[in-house]
Amino acid sequence: MDKYRSLFNLDGKVALVAGGGGDIGKAISEGLASFGATVVVCGRTLDKAQAVADGIVVAGGKASSIKLDVLDIKGVGCCVDEIVAQHGHVDILVNCVGTQIEAPAEEYKEEDWDRIFAINLKSAFFLSQSVAKHQISGGGGKHIHVTSVRSALGIRRGFIGYCASKGGMNMMVKQLASEWAKYNICVNGIAPTFTRTELVRPYLDDPQFYNPLVARIPMGRIAETLDLAGLAIYLAAPAADFTTGQIVYVDGGVTACQ
Repeated sequence: MDKYRSLFNLDGKVALVAGGGGDIGKAISEGLASFGATVVVCGRTLDKAQAVADGIVVAGGKASSIKLDVLDIKGVGCCVDEIVAQHGHVDILVNCVGTQIEAPAEEYKEEDWDRIFAINLKSAFFLSQSVAKHQISGGGGKHIHVTSVRSALGIRRGFIGYCASKGGMNMMVKQLASEWAKYNICVNGIAPTFTRTELVRPYLDDPQFYNPLVARIPMGRIAETLDLAGLAIYLAAPAADFTTGQIVYVDGGVTACQ
C-alpha cells in the first residue's frame, strides 16, 4: 500500500507559487504544504504573501514569502535564483498570476491589450523559463499554469484580451511540455470556469451575469478554490510524473456540452 500513498508525497519538494497571495494561490499553497512541500509564496504585495506563509507555518507546514513583480522580467529571474540559493532547488512552479480588463473588442485599447498579455502570458513564459534553467540541470520538475475555460470558449462580453492571452497560455503549455520532456519537466495547465475569488466578485454579484453562468454549468455551481487545489496537488505529485502537456478543465462540465 505504501507505493500508492507515496504517489502524493511531496516531502522534500520546494514549490514556488507565483500569485500565492491571492485566493487561488492561497488554496494551492496550503494544499501543497499539507502534503509536505516547502512552499515559497510569491506576490507583488509582500504583506499578502507573508500572511499566507504565516498561516501555513501556524498550521504546521513549511513556508516563506518573497516579493515578485512578474512585469519585471529580470527581477523574475533574480527571484528564482534567490529561492534556489536559499533552498537548493525548485521542484514545483505554480503560476496563479492573472488579470482581466473588460471592454468591447471594437473599443479595446492597445495599452490594455499589452498589459493583459504582459501579465497573463509573457510573465508565464519567463517564470517557466527561469525555473526550467535550474531544473534542466537538476533532474526535472513540475510546472502548473492556471489558465481558464475561456482559453477554449468565447463569451459574449468584452473578454478579448483575457481569452486571447489564456488561449496563448494553453499553447505555451503544450510547447514547453514538448520541448522539456527530455529533461523530465512536466508542464500542465489547470483551466477553471469562474472561480469564487475577489477578482471576479463583481461578476458573481451581478445576477444578470451569475444566473445565466450557473445555468450553463451542468453541475450547477461555479468552481471553488479547493477544486483547483486538489488538481494542483495531483499535478505536482509523483502521481502525475507521466502527465504533461495537458489542459485540465475544472469547469463542472461546461466544455463537455458547449
